[in-house]
Amino acid sequence: MQSRFSFTQNTMLNFLLKLFLFFFCFGLFSLSSQEIPPSFKELTENVIILQKKTYKDIDEHLNSYRKDSLSMRYFANECIKQKYLFGEAYAFNQLGRKYRNISEFAKAAELHRRALLASEEAKSLEFKVYSLNMLGVVYRRTDAIKTALDYNQEALELAETVENPSDGIKRSINVSLNSIGNIYQSLEQYDLAIQQFKKSLKLEKVLGNKLGLAINNQNIGECFEEQGKLEDALKSYRISLAYNKEINQDIGVVICNNSIAQVYIKQKKTQDAIKILEPTIKKARALGDQHVTTTVYINLGWAKMQAKAFKQAEANMLKGLDLAKKYNLPNSISKSNKFLSELYAEQGDYKTSFEYYKKAQEVNDRISNDRNLRYVNDMIIRYDSEKKNNQIEVLAKENEIVKLKLRKNQTSLLIGTIALALLAGIFYILYRQYQLKNEKQLLTLEQTMLRSQMNPHFLFNSLNSIKLYIINNEKKNAVHYLNKFSKLVRKILEASSHREISLAEELETVELYMNIENIRFSNEINFTTTISDNVDIHSSKIPSLILQPFLENALWHGLSSKDGSKNIDLHASKDSDNFLNITITDNGVGRAAAEKIKEAKVLKRKSVGIDITRERLANFSRDFQNSFNVEIVDLFEENGTASGTKIILRIPTI
Repeated sequence: MQSRFSFTQNTMLNFLLKLFLFFFCFGLFSLSSQEIPPSFKELTENVIILQKKTYKDIDEHLNSYRKDSLSMRYFANECIKQKYLFGEAYAFNQLGRKYRNISEFAKAAELHRRALLASEEAKSLEFKVYSLNMLGVVYRRTDAIKTALDYNQEALELAETVENPSDGIKRSINVSLNSIGNIYQSLEQYDLAIQQFKKSLKLEKVLGNKLGLAINNQNIGECFEEQGKLEDALKSYRISLAYNKEINQDIGVVICNNSIAQVYIKQKKTQDAIKILEPTIKKARALGDQHVTTTVYINLGWAKMQAKAFKQAEANMLKGLDLAKKYNLPNSISKSNKFLSELYAEQGDYKTSFEYYKKAQEVNDRISNDRNLRYVNDMIIRYDSEKKNNQIEVLAKENEIVKLKLRKNQTSLLIGTIALALLAGIFYILYRQYQLKNEKQLLTLEQTMLRSQMNPHFLFNSLNSIKLYIINNEKKNAVHYLNKFSKLVRKILEASSHREISLAEELETVELYMNIENIRFSNEINFTTTISDNVDIHSSKIPSLILQPFLENALWHGLSSKDGSKNIDLHASKDSDNFLNITITDNGVGRAAAEKIKEAKVLKRKSVGIDITRERLANFSRDFQNSFNVEIVDLFEENGTASGTKIILRIPTI
């Protein structure tokens, strides 16, 4: 996973987290330290003295206290005082789990991040993997799918680097697999999700972890239920329920009963569902897991609606909706609004029903925006893959061409040796080598030009700009610019296969390029094109993709640092000497100021586009009587202030 912060930001984050923990630990903890029994204080002291470094070793001493937030706060406080980083990571992860289970997700994420920092400082891969997984679970609970997937994938990749993993690492691998399965499940990729859950299930059996077996069977049941395989779902739920009861996992029992009741509702076994849900709601409230409690309330309301107990149905659905809003649970908000819409429709109150229906649709639209974002990311990945495959094919063709040319050289050498003797053959070989060198140089130049035109920075920045339209639900803008982007890529690929193209095609390509780049400038660039009457843009030929580097320089060196109006003018004319004159004028900061800005930047990017363009113009001009000319003119106001730059291209036509 890519680093999300710079070094300075990380330092500041560490400082803020430590400041938070200072008040959290020395404020809240000190108030309750007197309530800690002496036996736990003694246990804490012994654990710190032993300096245990694995989750299993620490958990052997503190397992019975890890759900006691007061004890874990005291332990965390003592670990901070004694700089026992492994203990810090353990304590803050347990506190994070406690807050997560009562739906205090912001606090949970903060505590898991503190655990992650402690594990990184302790250089403990096991605790780092554990902390990353816990962060993934928190973000998944709040439907932040992309962030959750990043954390879980990083955890899995780290864990799989260990050659002989400990039981702790193996458990973390299972958690990662289960979490990734949950993410596939939320994306409605149920077969992929079941594959991940079954992998985790197999490993949990090896470890003999009944809690893991319960969780994975529950998840598999949920996937079967979404696929409409209700009997298979019930079977998995009942297996999970048996494991949860065996290990006295109360929250697991509540989740399983809620799921079984939900299947009964779908099977129209309404009374069976109500008999399960009414006692379950009391247990859920007592446990304090608001995510589960919300779901049970909604299902109980659904069952009551089926039983025509409309007032009770409304009360339960509204309780579920309030909890979902309070703890930011988008899927539960959508589900409760949907059922309320159906409830009021059942009672003939179609106006209220429609209001709740609209609210459900609004939430669904927000959730679908995430799917659009994932689609764009997938498109980027597919593009990269296709690009690499194309490069491999090009290299293979080039290799074949080189082989053919070598064979031709051998034949030529033989013919030259026979016809003109040894001396003539030597001169012929030298000539052919020179010719091959020029051809190779030209080919390399064209490839470099193509890479410059389609550099990854431009592609990814363009896609990210389109992605932003999708996130902001600006569908028309997204489709409009996505069409322009795909057309530009196609134009560049087509033009790169020709040594020269018409001026009309070149102008169409640069127009598309400027439209795409203008997104990143918030449409502040005024780009105009003027063609003189004596220029036939369809018959005038120029080297393909020759103008873009000059426009790019004008944008990023001349205009990007300028305030106020930003103009680029392109003018084409033909003079009496049969030269096609193309001028590109910008009102930017000028070359001197641009160079100073470039020198001040920490990351300096070397621009090679103009040099490549000069070489390509030189190659192009070899077939004409006259040579090309590129002139760069600095523009100034009357008072000497820089007012922009003008590029003058003189390209021969005869």
